[in-house]
Amino acid sequence: MSNIIAIVNQKGGVGKTTTAVNLGAYLAHNGQSVLLLDFDPQANATSGLGIDHRTLTHGIYEALLGIVDPASIVQETAHQNYAIIPATRALAGANVDLVTLENRERKLADAFSVLTAQYDITLIDCPPSLGMLTINALAAAHHILIPVQAEYYALEGLGQLIETIRLIQERLNPDLNVLGAVLTMYDRRQRLSQEVLEELYRHFENKIFRSVIPRSVRLAESPSHGKTMRAYAPRSKGARAYEKLAREIIEHLGIETNF
Repeated sequence: MSNIIAIVNQKGGVGKTTTAVNLGAYLAHNGQSVLLLDFDPQANATSGLGIDHRTLTHGIYEALLGIVDPASIVQETAHQNYAIIPATRALAGANVDLVTLENRERKLADAFSVLTAQYDITLIDCPPSLGMLTINALAAAHHILIPVQAEYYALEGLGQLIETIRLIQERLNPDLNVLGAVLTMYDRRQRLSQEVLEELYRHFENKIFRSVIPRSVRLAESPSHGKTMRAYAPRSKGARAYEKLAREIIEHLGIETNF
């Protein structure tokens, strides 16, 4: 069975795209066939995997609206078993275009269901908002992964996100499951990081991953090289953290590990 995981947080700068790109690499390293949907108009996941979105004729926007077959725009990455549906800046117009369409909340699910069924795991990198694109992602997903930055302001808005998830479960996708929250940009030397972790337990109870993603220069550098941490700095703390997170996720999903 294919597992579709939406990586969601309406706040920007929390490590959402970094998590999507690197988690995909380590899940693929585990032997899973992985598809990453870049559903953010900033197209950072696309460029983070070494693809220049400015040179692309078509991306996820055209597939979403039925202009092109999703399978025709799949791009392979430098990692075996790891592919991406890239985004272009055209995706910014989707929030407006979708408003007038019938069944607009399910356009992503409808457009990509055949393609995602061909992969063991599909990751959706969502935009930093709770607009129509994110709603489409939540309607299409089986699971939600929530990266949360280890800073006080990152906790603001979590209540709104949880309420949005509840509404999606009630009205669009009753099978949607919160896989868990993962703490990013963690600095063990700062008391605030520990306080944020404790606050997360109040929001998500037993749905906090043991893996925490450290604040890391290597993690910040790798997107500019168009590489995942597994390719750029495989022995770094950031790489080990995402490898550990991938192990946790496959354990949660009941997938046998090949690590």
